[in-house]
Amino acid sequence: MQDHTTRIEPAPAAITDGLPDDRRRWAMAALCASVAISSLSTAIANIALPAIAAYFGVDPATAVWVVNTYQIAMVALLMPLAALGEIIGYRRIYHAGIVLFTLGALASALAWSFPALLAGRTLQGIGAAGLMSVNSALVAYIYPKRLLGRGLGLTTMTVATFITIGPTVGSALLLVGNWRLLFAISVPFGIIAAVIAFITLPPSPRAAHRFDFVGAVFLAGATGLFIIAIGSAAHSASAAEIAIELMVAIVLGGLLVRRQADHPAPMLPVDLFKYPVFALSAATAVCSFSTQGLAFVSLPFYFENVQHLSPVATGFLLTPWPLVVGIMAPIAGRLADRYPAGLLGGIGLAVLGIGMALLVLMPEHPSIPDIIWRTMICGCGFGFFQSPNMRAIMTSGPVHRRGGASGIASSARLTGQALGAALAALCFGIAGQHGPILALTLGIFTAALGSAMSFLRLAAAK
Repeated sequence: MQDHTTRIEPAPAAITDGLPDDRRRWAMAALCASVAISSLSTAIANIALPAIAAYFGVDPATAVWVVNTYQIAMVALLMPLAALGEIIGYRRIYHAGIVLFTLGALASALAWSFPALLAGRTLQGIGAAGLMSVNSALVAYIYPKRLLGRGLGLTTMTVATFITIGPTVGSALLLVGNWRLLFAISVPFGIIAAVIAFITLPPSPRAAHRFDFVGAVFLAGATGLFIIAIGSAAHSASAAEIAIELMVAIVLGGLLVRRQADHPAPMLPVDLFKYPVFALSAATAVCSFSTQGLAFVSLPFYFENVQHLSPVATGFLLTPWPLVVGIMAPIAGRLADRYPAGLLGGIGLAVLGIGMALLVLMPEHPSIPDIIWRTMICGCGFGFFQSPNMRAIMTSGPVHRRGGASGIASSARLTGQALGAALAALCFGIAGQHGPILALTLGIFTAALGSAMSFLRLAAAK
C-alpha cells in the first residue's frame, strides 16, 4: 500500500508571495524564452516536413511523424510531470525540461537518419512537457497573487507572438540554410534560458507523498492514446482502429482512478473538479480551443479551395488572429487582476462567437480587408478570454495543487485543439466542399457554449 500522507513540506528557501521586481523580471525572461522556443518549434516544424521527406526519402505521411512524436510525448507526460513537480518542486521539473528540450533540438539538428530525428523530436516533446506542465504554476510563485493575471497575460502574449511569426521565421531560415537550422535555432536560446532559470526561479512547497510510477504509466498511456484516437478520427482512420484506441485509453484511465481513489493529490487531478469554478474554467478552455481549432483547420481550405488563394496569401490572412491575441492578452491579464474571470471570459468568447458568425456570413467573393477585420475580431475575443481563464484555473483550487492545475490548463488547450481538428475533419466528410463553412458554423456554437459556461462562474464563485 502506498503512503498517501497529505503533509506538505516547505521548500528549502523561503516562499513568499511573489519575487522582488528585479528577480521577477529575470525569472519571467527565462519562462518567456522557453515558451517562445517551444511555441516556435511547434509552429515551424510543419514548414520543414517537405524538405525532411525529400532528404530522408520518406513519403509525406511518414514525415508527419516528426510532428506527431513531439505532440504525443508532450501530451502523454504533461500531467505526470505536473504531479512530480508538486513533490520535488516545480523549478526542478522546469530545469530538466529546458535541458531535455535543448538536447532534443540539438539531436534533431544533427540527426543522421529518420529514426534518429524521431528520437530527437521525442526528447524535445518530453522536454516541452516539462516546461508546459509547470509553467503556469511557476508564474503563480513569480508574481504576487494580486498581479497574477499580468504574469499569465505575458506568457499568453509570448505564445501568440511566436506562433504568429513561426511560419515566417521557418521560411526565412530555409532560405539561408537547410531543415536542420530550424531545430538548431532553439539551442542557443535554450542554453540562455536554462542559465537564467537556474539562478532566478523561485522555490515552491513540496508534498510529502510518494510519486506513483505505475499510475504515471497508466496516465501517460490513457492521455497519449486519447490524443492518438482524436488524430486518427481527423485522418479518417477506420472505426475499429479509433474504437480500440479509445477503449484502451478508457481502461487505462479507469485503472488509474481506481488505483488513486484514496490519494490526496491524484495524478489525474479529479479532486480539483470538485471546485465549480475550476471545473467550469477547464471546460470553457476546451470549448475555446476547439473553436480556434475548427477555424485554423477549416479557413486554409476555405481560402485555397473556395477563394482560390495561394498558400502564402492564406498564411497572411491567418496572421491577424494570433497577432491580435498577442496584443489583447496582456490587457486582459491586467483586467483579470481586478474583475471576475467569468465576466471577462464570457465577454471574450461571445466576441469570438460573433467573429466566427461574421466569417460564416462573408460575401461570396470577399475582399482582403473583409477577411482581415473578421479574423481580427476573432483574435480580439480569444485574446480577451485566455489570460483571465488561465488565472481562474490557477487560483480556484488549493495552493499545493497548482501543479495539477497547471497540467490541466495545458491539457485542456491541447485537447481542445485536437478536438477542433477532428470536428473539422468530420465536417469535411459530411459537407464536402461546404465543409469549411459547416466547421465555422459549429465554431459559433462551441464559442457560445464556452461563453455560457464562463458566465456560470459568476454564480459558482458566490
